[in-house]
Amino acid sequence: MFLTQPLAAAVRERFGTPCYVYDRASLEAAARQALAFPNAFGFTLRYAMKANPNHAILKLFHALGLHIDASSDHEVERALRAGFEPGKIQLTSQAPSKNLKAHIERGVLYNACSLTQLENFGKLFPGRELSVRINPGLGSGSTNRTNVGGPGSSFGIWHEHLENVRALAARHGVKVTRMHSHIGSGTDPVVWKRVARMSLGIAGQLPDVRVLNLGGGFKIARVPADKATDLLDVGEHVRQEFTDFKQRTGRALHLEIEPGTALVANAGCIVASVIDVVDTGKDGYLFAKLDTGMNEVTRPSLYGAQHPIDVLATDERGSAKVVFVGPCCESGDILTPAPGDPEALAPRDVPRPHIGDLVVLGGAGAYCAAMSTINYNSYPQAPEVMHDPDGTLRLVRKRQTFEQVLANETSE
Repeated sequence: MFLTQPLAAAVRERFGTPCYVYDRASLEAAARQALAFPNAFGFTLRYAMKANPNHAILKLFHALGLHIDASSDHEVERALRAGFEPGKIQLTSQAPSKNLKAHIERGVLYNACSLTQLENFGKLFPGRELSVRINPGLGSGSTNRTNVGGPGSSFGIWHEHLENVRALAARHGVKVTRMHSHIGSGTDPVVWKRVARMSLGIAGQLPDVRVLNLGGGFKIARVPADKATDLLDVGEHVRQEFTDFKQRTGRALHLEIEPGTALVANAGCIVASVIDVVDTGKDGYLFAKLDTGMNEVTRPSLYGAQHPIDVLATDERGSAKVVFVGPCCESGDILTPAPGDPEALAPRDVPRPHIGDLVVLGGAGAYCAAMSTINYNSYPQAPEVMHDPDGTLRLVRKRQTFEQVLANETSE
């Protein structure tokens, strides 16, 4: 993790805890690594902004030349306000767009994720071009909740309905010039390569497709036990698949990928404080209660996900096996579940925590601030800070006030 004890102490002194901190140098390095993804006939890197839509991160990625994958009408608006040109934004939404006409007229790209969405587009824009998201029949994820491919997933148009896609496109005179597939998060590289081949096979049945988006799902290592996806290894295999496809069909497809986690996860931490230490006897557990928990990082409770946790002790002390929990009155507010099992406890071997200690949770740049359960137990939303290469700590989201928590309630 990029935060030293003095830097974490400076965060607490200036902004309080809990507080998200993002490291600009790490964000830039991850983006440049992804921009080097091997390709045969052209490449676009899209940022799946649902991972972290903070304005400062969007502006940084815009400056580096990334495009955007937006998951809702609201994310389209956020991307536009961050300076992204409409033609660099693609809407890929589970819900049919309520602003589809306005988006398309501005030049935003559209990715139809169901037959209903395809028909809605065709009725509004006969003769225009669009993308379709196809469920290739295979998925992968660390849990079923992170698997967005295969028969158990509602994401995309099932691959066996390809004839319906062609029929709807013909009925409305629209052209499917882009195709998208995405199978999940925590993806095994072997499965990812297999799905690339399957997706090319489907694209071969859509003769107007010029661009194939293979989604994201690149596994990153948050904790030492994790094995990260080698982007260059995967990319070389994908490049060969695209080359072979051209030899078979004569079609040179432009490649897109859209990582979210891989670009931001390890560029973010949460600085927290130990607010209490309790135990449940000699046969029980030692618990460190933090002022952060499921309000700021939901992934451990939701998926049994693992995040590195460091106690930044400034004195000599012994170690202990500790279960870290959050401040919420909720049995699921556990930060150290067993891997893959949100209901089991997995103590961490750390310096024995004392009340007031600084604690840093790593791997918190993706799906933490963006997916937080803000205002549960009426806790305000935590602030977000950017750590610049010159050591500056720059506030990029203020801490929510209690009055803001109540702002939209009515008196009746």
